[in-house]
This record gives sequence, structure tokens and C-alpha cells, in this order.
Amino acid sequence: MTQNIYDNQAFFSGYAKLSRSVDGLEGAPEWPAICKILPPLSGKTVVDLGCGYGWFCRYAHTQGATEILGLDVSEKMLNRAKEMATDENITYRQEDLERVALPQQMYHLAYSSLTLHYIKALPALFAKIYDALLPGGSFVFSAEHPIYTAPKRPGWIMTDDEQQSWPVNSYQAEGERVTNWLAEGVIKQHRTLGTYINLLIKQGFVITHLEEWGPTAKQIADCPALDEEKERPMIFLLSAKKPE
Repeated sequence: MTQNIYDNQAFFSGYAKLSRSVDGLEGAPEWPAICKILPPLSGKTVVDLGCGYGWFCRYAHTQGATEILGLDVSEKMLNRAKEMATDENITYRQEDLERVALPQQMYHLAYSSLTLHYIKALPALFAKIYDALLPGGSFVFSAEHPIYTAPKRPGWIMTDDEQQSWPVNSYQAEGERVTNWLAEGVIKQHRTLGTYINLLIKQGFVITHLEEWGPTAKQIADCPALDEEKERPMIFLLSAKKPE
């Protein structure tokens, strides 16, 4: 079962203060880059895996998506999503993505933002996503970059400051890594970038875009705190398609 850290009150309270929580998609510096790799959504069916506050679900609604499903393991996150808007074509459901069941050939787009690095049974989830997509459907996601999820060595519990500054080590040692980010004992799954890509290829996806995201000069000028992100990628963005 996925660690439900977002229902930890200390974590949830800290997360609520982040710019991506306060300002939504516009508060996520990678959002402009994600927009460039999204398919047209008008008339489409969408599933958001790890929907959080439901920001992307509501965006998909404004873009004309006809049926949107937002899934999250956190009751607190889903309650906040429901409080923020009630659109008839958006359904929110509490699900553990380690065990989720998805309908066959239902969605034009599967989307996930900064969630997959929590998932241990990622091969099984990729298989379910592939089967849930219609032929020609898209899978677009962001995840923490392996350079960021690999601390000095496995087994160490790192503070957020240490994770920001320590050099990469034990990169090839995939598996559970524990950090103290917003709350103590946050479990993430470290895997190499090659593993992500090869799992997708093995499942049958065709990769259409991969970006080791970093801020633009203008973004750094507007928000100097982003300057550290140019030293190493914190996240990566990927889009893939299910063949016709």
C-alpha cells in the first residue's frame, strides 16, 4: 500500500503553503513546459493519477474534456479538491495507485503530476494505464528526477536541505529512500531514468517527449529561489502514446 503521507496533518499543513498549492498550476514552474506536451482535451476523457487538490482536473474541464476522473490516496487532498469546485463532469475517488483498477480502453489521456516516485509497483501501474487508454491515447507525467531521489546512499534519512545540496551517490541502487520533507519519514521510490523509460517501452508505449526540466532565465529572475534548480534537474517530464 502507498504511504498516505498527505493525510499526515503536519505534511498536509506544510504542503498547503507551497506555491503550487496556493496558486495552482500557475504556481508550478514546470507547468508551461507541461502545457506544450499535452494533447488537445476538447471532447476527451481524462484520468488524473494523484490528483491532489484537483487543479489539473479543473483545467481539463476548462479545456472541454467531457469526462474527468481524479484519483488520490489522500482523503484530505480529495476533500480540498471537492471544496474548491464541483463540476458535473469531474469525479473524485479515493484510490491507492498500488492497487487501483482502471476500466479498459476508456481514456484519451492519463495524466500524473509528481506522484509516480511514490509508487513501488510501477510496472503494474504502467500496465493498467496502458490498458485504460484508448488506441492513440496519451500518457503525460512528471516525477522527481532520479538525480534528486538519490541521496548520498540508501538507508539514510535525509532532511530537505540535505537532499537539496548533497552530491549524487548510489545512483544505481534502486529502491526505497526516506527523507524528512514537510514531515518525518517520507518514503519515495528511487529508480533510474533508464528504468522509467524501459518500463514504458516494455509495456508498449511510444515515447514522444522527455525533458529533464529546469527553469528559464526569466523564471529565475522572477523567482530567485529557482536558481538552485539550474544546478541539477529536480523533476522530469515525459509524454508517451499508446499506438493506434
